[in-house]
Amino acid sequence: MRLSVPLSQDIPVRLCVHSEQALLLDLSPLAPDGPGPELMQLLQHLRLQLPLLLGDALLELVPSYTSVLLIFDVLKTDHQHIGQQLFDASAWLFRPADMAAAGKFIELPCYYSIETGPDLLEVAALHQISPAELIRLHSAQAYQVYAIGFAPGFAYLGFINERLQTPRLATPRPQVAAGSVAIADRQTAVYPAASPGGWRLLGNCPTLLFDLNASPMMPFAVGDTVRFVAVERAEFLRLGGQL
Repeated sequence: MRLSVPLSQDIPVRLCVHSEQALLLDLSPLAPDGPGPELMQLLQHLRLQLPLLLGDALLELVPSYTSVLLIFDVLKTDHQHIGQQLFDASAWLFRPADMAAAGKFIELPCYYSIETGPDLLEVAALHQISPAELIRLHSAQAYQVYAIGFAPGFAYLGFINERLQTPRLATPRPQVAAGSVAIADRQTAVYPAASPGGWRLLGNCPTLLFDLNASPMMPFAVGDTVRFVAVERAEFLRLGGQL
Protein backbone atom coordinates (compact mmCIF):
# COMPACT_ATOMS: atom_id res chain seq x y z
CA MET A 1 0.00 0.00 0.00
CA ARG A 2 1.34 3.44 -0.92
CA LEU A 3 1.17 6.30 1.58
CA SER A 4 -0.16 9.81 0.83
CA VAL A 5 -3.26 8.27 -0.72
CA PRO A 6 -6.81 7.62 0.54
CA LEU A 7 -6.87 4.77 3.06
CA SER A 8 -9.71 3.13 1.14
CA GLN A 9 -12.00 3.78 -1.80
CA ASP A 10 -14.97 4.32 0.53
CA ILE A 11 -13.24 6.59 3.06
CA PRO A 12 -11.34 9.55 1.56
CA VAL A 13 -9.04 10.02 4.57
CA ARG A 14 -5.43 10.55 3.50
CA LEU A 15 -2.25 9.40 5.19
CA CYS A 16 0.88 11.48 4.58
CA VAL A 17 4.49 11.09 5.65
CA HIS A 18 5.24 13.95 8.04
CA SER A 19 8.75 13.03 9.20
CA GLU A 20 10.93 9.99 9.77
CA GLN A 21 8.90 9.12 12.85
CA ALA A 22 5.53 10.67 12.16
CA LEU A 23 2.50 10.28 9.92
CA LEU A 24 -0.28 12.81 9.38
CA LEU A 25 -3.82 11.50 9.16
CA ASP A 26 -5.58 14.11 7.03
CA LEU A 27 -9.34 14.19 7.63
CA SER A 28 -10.07 17.34 5.61
CA PRO A 29 -11.72 15.40 2.73
CA LEU A 30 -14.43 14.42 5.21
CA ALA A 31 -15.16 18.09 5.98
CA PRO A 32 -15.17 20.12 2.73
CA ASP A 33 -16.89 22.99 4.57
CA GLY A 34 -14.31 23.08 7.35
CA PRO A 35 -14.26 21.74 10.93
CA GLY A 36 -17.52 21.28 12.79
CA PRO A 37 -19.23 19.11 15.44
CA GLU A 38 -19.27 15.91 13.35
CA LEU A 39 -15.57 16.08 12.55
CA MET A 40 -14.80 16.94 16.17
CA GLN A 41 -16.72 13.82 17.23
CA LEU A 42 -14.56 11.77 14.87
CA LEU A 43 -11.38 13.37 16.23
CA GLN A 44 -12.48 12.53 19.76
CA HIS A 45 -13.17 8.95 18.67
CA LEU A 46 -9.73 8.64 17.04
CA ARG A 47 -8.02 10.12 20.10
CA LEU A 48 -9.40 7.22 22.13
CA GLN A 49 -9.14 4.41 19.58
CA LEU A 50 -5.77 4.99 17.90
CA PRO A 51 -3.70 4.30 21.05
CA LEU A 52 -5.56 1.00 21.42
CA LEU A 53 -4.94 0.11 17.79
CA LEU A 54 -1.26 1.07 17.62
CA GLY A 55 -0.23 0.12 21.16
CA ASP A 56 3.11 1.07 22.67
CA ALA A 57 4.56 1.84 19.23
CA LEU A 58 2.62 5.12 19.39
CA LEU A 59 4.60 7.75 21.30
CA GLU A 60 2.28 10.73 20.92
CA LEU A 61 -1.03 11.65 19.34
CA VAL A 62 -1.63 15.29 18.35
CA PRO A 63 -5.17 16.00 17.10
CA SER A 64 -6.00 19.32 15.45
CA TYR A 65 -8.81 20.90 13.42
CA THR A 66 -8.85 18.42 10.52
CA SER A 67 -5.93 16.11 11.19
CA VAL A 68 -4.20 13.80 13.63
CA LEU A 69 -0.41 13.61 13.89
CA LEU A 70 0.90 10.15 14.82
CA ILE A 71 4.41 10.11 16.33
CA PHE A 72 5.77 6.59 16.64
CA ASP A 73 8.77 4.65 17.95
CA VAL A 74 10.95 3.79 14.95
CA LEU A 75 12.41 0.84 16.87
CA LYS A 76 8.97 -0.78 17.06
CA THR A 77 7.21 0.13 13.80
CA ASP A 78 7.47 2.12 10.59
CA HIS A 79 5.36 4.17 8.17
CA GLN A 80 4.33 1.18 6.09
CA HIS A 81 3.25 -0.96 9.02
CA ILE A 82 1.15 1.81 10.61
CA GLY A 83 -0.38 2.58 7.22
CA GLN A 84 -1.39 -1.05 6.86
CA GLN A 85 -2.86 -1.13 10.38
CA LEU A 86 -4.97 1.93 9.63
CA PHE A 87 -6.03 0.51 6.28
CA ASP A 88 -7.11 -2.77 7.86
CA ALA A 89 -9.05 -0.94 10.60
CA SER A 90 -10.58 1.75 8.38
CA ALA A 91 -13.93 -0.05 8.07
CA TRP A 92 -14.64 0.48 11.79
CA LEU A 93 -12.20 3.23 12.75
CA PHE A 94 -14.05 5.91 10.77
CA ARG A 95 -17.58 4.55 11.16
CA PRO A 96 -19.90 7.13 12.81
CA ALA A 97 -21.89 4.45 14.64
CA ASP A 98 -18.78 3.49 16.58
CA MET A 99 -17.78 6.98 17.62
CA ALA A 100 -17.23 7.81 21.26
CA ALA A 101 -19.25 10.33 23.19
CA ALA A 102 -18.13 13.94 23.49
CA GLY A 103 -15.34 14.91 25.87
CA LYS A 104 -15.48 16.75 29.18
CA PHE A 105 -17.47 19.91 29.83
CA ILE A 106 -15.40 22.63 31.52
CA GLU A 107 -16.48 26.00 32.92
CA LEU A 108 -13.90 28.77 33.11
CA PRO A 109 -14.57 31.91 35.19
CA CYS A 110 -13.91 35.19 33.42
CA TYR A 111 -13.81 38.73 34.76
CA TYR A 112 -14.89 40.83 31.80
CA SER A 113 -13.81 44.44 32.37
CA ILE A 114 -11.77 47.27 30.91
CA GLU A 115 -9.01 46.63 33.48
CA THR A 116 -8.63 43.01 32.33
CA GLY A 117 -9.93 43.38 28.77
CA PRO A 118 -8.49 46.52 27.16
CA ASP A 119 -10.28 45.77 23.87
CA LEU A 120 -13.71 45.21 25.41
CA LEU A 121 -15.14 48.65 24.66
CA GLU A 122 -13.58 48.87 21.20
CA VAL A 123 -14.93 45.48 20.13
CA ALA A 124 -18.40 46.36 21.44
CA ALA A 125 -18.35 49.66 19.55
CA LEU A 126 -17.12 47.95 16.39
CA HIS A 127 -20.16 45.67 16.41
CA GLN A 128 -22.55 48.42 17.60
CA ILE A 129 -23.55 46.56 20.74
CA SER A 130 -23.17 47.35 24.42
CA PRO A 131 -20.33 45.85 26.48
CA ALA A 132 -22.98 43.95 28.46
CA GLU A 133 -24.36 42.40 25.26
CA LEU A 134 -20.85 41.47 24.14
CA ILE A 135 -20.24 39.72 27.46
CA ARG A 136 -23.60 37.95 27.22
CA LEU A 137 -22.91 36.68 23.70
CA HIS A 138 -19.40 35.51 24.51
CA SER A 139 -20.34 33.72 27.73
CA ALA A 140 -23.57 32.21 26.34
CA GLN A 141 -21.71 30.11 23.78
CA ALA A 142 -20.32 26.62 24.42
CA TYR A 143 -17.00 26.18 22.61
CA GLN A 144 -15.19 23.08 21.48
CA VAL A 145 -11.45 22.63 21.88
CA TYR A 146 -10.26 22.22 18.29
CA ALA A 147 -6.52 22.35 18.86
CA ILE A 148 -3.89 23.07 21.50
CA GLY A 149 -0.81 24.92 20.35
CA PHE A 150 1.08 28.22 20.12
CA ALA A 151 2.00 27.73 23.79
CA PRO A 152 1.39 24.88 26.29
CA GLY A 153 -2.20 25.16 27.50
CA PHE A 154 -3.31 27.52 24.71
CA ALA A 155 -6.57 26.00 23.46
CA TYR A 156 -8.14 27.19 20.23
CA LEU A 157 -11.86 27.33 20.94
CA GLY A 158 -14.58 27.65 18.32
CA PHE A 159 -16.66 29.08 17.18
CA ILE A 160 -17.81 32.43 18.55
CA ASN A 161 -21.12 34.04 17.64
CA GLU A 162 -20.89 35.57 14.16
CA ARG A 163 -21.94 38.92 15.66
CA LEU A 164 -18.60 39.00 17.52
CA GLN A 165 -16.35 38.01 14.63
CA THR A 166 -13.41 40.43 14.87
CA PRO A 167 -10.03 40.51 13.09
CA ARG A 168 -6.80 40.35 15.03
CA LEU A 169 -4.93 43.50 15.93
CA ALA A 170 -2.89 44.94 13.06
CA THR A 171 0.11 45.10 15.40
CA PRO A 172 0.38 42.43 18.13
CA ARG A 173 0.99 43.50 21.70
CA PRO A 174 4.51 42.75 22.95
CA GLN A 175 3.03 41.41 26.19
CA VAL A 176 -0.38 39.91 27.02
CA ALA A 177 -1.14 39.05 30.64
CA ALA A 178 -1.53 35.40 31.66
CA GLY A 179 -5.20 34.43 31.82
CA SER A 180 -6.30 36.96 29.20
CA VAL A 181 -9.52 35.89 27.49
CA ALA A 182 -9.42 36.91 23.85
CA ILE A 183 -11.08 36.59 20.45
CA ALA A 184 -9.72 36.61 16.91
CA ASP A 185 -11.80 36.06 13.79
CA ARG A 186 -14.26 33.33 14.88
CA GLN A 187 -12.15 31.81 17.63
CA THR A 188 -11.63 32.49 21.31
CA ALA A 189 -8.89 31.45 23.72
CA VAL A 190 -7.21 32.05 27.07
CA TYR A 191 -3.51 32.95 27.19
CA PRO A 192 -2.07 30.43 29.68
CA ALA A 193 1.05 32.51 30.31
CA ALA A 194 2.27 36.03 29.64
CA SER A 195 3.36 36.28 26.00
CA PRO A 196 3.13 38.47 22.91
CA GLY A 197 -0.27 38.29 21.20
CA GLY A 198 -2.50 39.91 18.64
CA TRP A 199 -5.93 38.71 19.75
CA ARG A 200 -8.56 41.13 21.11
CA LEU A 201 -8.68 41.04 24.91
CA LEU A 202 -12.08 40.94 26.63
CA GLY A 203 -11.30 39.82 30.17
CA ASN A 204 -9.23 37.52 32.33
CA CYS A 205 -9.58 33.96 33.64
CA PRO A 206 -7.97 33.14 37.03
CA THR A 207 -7.81 29.37 36.33
CA LEU A 208 -4.32 27.92 35.88
CA LEU A 209 -4.31 26.31 32.43
CA PHE A 210 -0.90 24.69 32.38
CA ASP A 211 0.96 23.13 35.30
CA LEU A 212 3.98 20.86 34.78
CA ASN A 213 3.47 19.39 38.23
CA ALA A 214 -0.19 18.49 37.70
CA SER A 215 -1.64 15.37 36.10
CA PRO A 216 -3.03 16.09 33.63
CA MET A 217 -1.01 19.24 32.98
CA MET A 218 -3.99 20.96 31.28
CA PRO A 219 -7.66 20.94 32.31
CA PHE A 220 -8.84 20.24 28.76
CA ALA A 221 -8.06 18.19 25.66
CA VAL A 222 -9.10 18.34 22.02
CA GLY A 223 -12.78 17.44 21.83
CA ASP A 224 -13.73 18.91 25.22
CA THR A 225 -16.33 21.65 25.55
CA VAL A 226 -15.64 24.95 27.32
CA ARG A 227 -17.98 27.68 28.50
CA PHE A 228 -16.99 30.98 30.11
CA VAL A 229 -18.82 32.09 33.25
CA ALA A 230 -18.83 35.82 33.95
CA VAL A 231 -17.70 36.69 37.51
CA GLU A 232 -17.44 39.96 39.40
CA ARG A 233 -14.15 41.58 40.40
CA ALA A 234 -14.25 40.31 44.01
CA GLU A 235 -14.85 36.73 42.91
CA PHE A 236 -12.07 37.00 40.32
CA LEU A 237 -9.62 38.09 43.02
CA ARG A 238 -10.85 35.41 45.43
CA LEU A 239 -10.14 32.76 42.77
CA GLY A 240 -6.56 33.98 42.49
CA GLY A 241 -6.88 36.48 39.67
CA GLN A 242 -4.21 39.16 39.33
CA LEU A 243 -4.71 42.81 38.35
